[in-house]
Amino acid sequence: MKDIVILGIESSCDETSVAVVKNGREVLSNIINSQIKIHEEYGGVVPEIASRCHTEVINQIMKQALKEANLSLEEVDAIAVTQGPGLVGALLVGVSYAKGLSFAVKKPLIAVNHIAGHVSANYLTHPDLEPPFLCLIISGGHTHLVNVKTYNDYEILGKTRDDAIGEAFDKVARVVGLGYPGGPKIDQMAKKRYA
Repeated sequence: MKDIVILGIESSCDETSVAVVKNGREVLSNIINSQIKIHEEYGGVVPEIASRCHTEVINQIMKQALKEANLSLEEVDAIAVTQGPGLVGALLVGVSYAKGLSFAVKKPLIAVNHIAGHVSANYLTHPDLEPPFLCLIISGGHTHLVNVKTYNDYEILGKTRDDAIGEAFDKVARVVGLGYPGGPKIDQMAKKRYA
């Protein structure tokens, strides 16, 4: 059976990421450009700045990912891109880039739901994992409990109605003077206090 190689593009918030994945389970490369230092000054992600930063680095990140995977665009079977949810401008950068790339190299384009991407990340960490299973998604902008029935059939059992856990951490950190991003800083303090 032929290996399937996917070039994945992620730009839903403040990190530009391009990965090359073989057969949905093996990461050949994963290059991430973080914007944390840029957004620290503002105490959180500024959508317009995030979009501009994605535009500035996305092509370079894609080339780095292919180089690290030791592959050319011609050896990639398809291009996947996060289509939402996320920051509209940031998503538009990734989707527009992926569409152009897909058209230029005549490869299929796969639109990926951001939440489904979080679920699928489990297959990379645990290559033997098979549905069904329960998945708790806790990211900067999303908190969901998901019943993963099959690879393509999910049921959201519950989610936050307002701020996700990551956003709550950032707001608490800002109020108590820890700065952005709040989650890692609060985590470090908790580990020191309760170690």
